[in-house]
Amino acid sequence: MRSLLLAASLSIVAGCASGQATAVSSGVPTLDRAGLLGDVRALAADSMEGRRTGTPGGAKARAYVTAALTRAGLRPFDGGYARGFAFATGRDSTRVEGANVVGYLEGSEHGDRFIVVSAHYDHLGVQNGQVYNGADDNASGTAALIAIAEYFAAHRPRHSMIFAAMDAEESGLRGAQAFVATPPVPRGAMVLDVNMDMVSHSERGELYAAGAHHYPAMRPYLERLAARAPVKLLLGHDSPTLPPPDDWTKSSDHGAFHAARIPFVYFGVEDHADYHRPTDDFDTITPDFFVRAAETVTAFIEDADRGLDAAR
Repeated sequence: MRSLLLAASLSIVAGCASGQATAVSSGVPTLDRAGLLGDVRALAADSMEGRRTGTPGGAKARAYVTAALTRAGLRPFDGGYARGFAFATGRDSTRVEGANVVGYLEGSEHGDRFIVVSAHYDHLGVQNGQVYNGADDNASGTAALIAIAEYFAAHRPRHSMIFAAMDAEESGLRGAQAFVATPPVPRGAMVLDVNMDMVSHSERGELYAAGAHHYPAMRPYLERLAARAPVKLLLGHDSPTLPPPDDWTKSSDHGAFHAARIPFVYFGVEDHADYHRPTDDFDTITPDFFVRAAETVTAFIEDADRGLDAAR
C-alpha cells in the first residue's frame, strides 16, 4: 500500500483520548463483530495464498467476496459482479488478468447519484516460500466493505451505493484505474469515493481520514464524526506541505478517483511493523479497534449520504 512513514505525525483533529477501551458512542452504527472478524480471518488464511492478482489464491478471494456481496443483497451491473481487466507487468511484459467485484444498492431518493465504497482485496501472494496473508492490508478493508454493504442493505440509503472490491492495488492501483476508465455508471454520477485500506491494526487506536485538504466540503462531516467516533479519528496525510508529513493522496485506490476529479475520503492506519511482511496475519490485528474503525467509517458514509443531498 504505502511506503514507510516518517517517524512522527501530528494530530489535526482528535476524537476520544484513547481508542483502546472506548465504548461505541451513541449515533454510531453497530456492525456484526463476528462477521467482520470472520471475514478477515478467512481472507487472510493461508489457503488464500496471499491473494495475489492473477493467481488461484486471488481467484479464491474473489469468489469469497462475490458470495458475500451476493448474500448481502447487492445487485450486479450488466455482466455480473466480476469486472475483468488486464495489464502487462515485469520486464517481459507478462499479461496479468484481474477482476474487480462490484455490486450496488439503489437509493431511496437519489437513484442516479452514487457513493462508491471501495477496498482492495488483493495482496502480495507467496514470496520465497512465505505466504503474505495481508490481514490488515487489506483483508480488513474488504471485510469492512462487506459489513458496510450488509448494513446499508438493511438501512436503505438515500443515494445509490456502489461497493467495489478492487483487484491489483498492489500492482499500481490497476483495478481502480480500470474501474474509473470504464465505470458501470456515468463518471459524473459518482459523487464520492470512500476508500478503506488497512483499518484493523493500531495499538494506539488511531484511524486517519485523508481527503479534506483536497475536498474541503468533507471537513465538516469528518470533524463532527471525530467528536463522537469510538476511535481516535485524525485528519491529515493528504497534503504535500502540511503535517503529518507523508501524503497519501495517491497511495491507494482513491488515487484513481482523485485523478478523475471524483471526491474521495480515505480511511486507514499508519504503517506498522507487520506492513508488507509475512507477519501481517489475523493474530496481529487489533480486533476491538478494527470493529470500531469499521463502525466509524459506516457513520461517515451515513452522514454523507444525508448531507450530500444539499449538493444536488
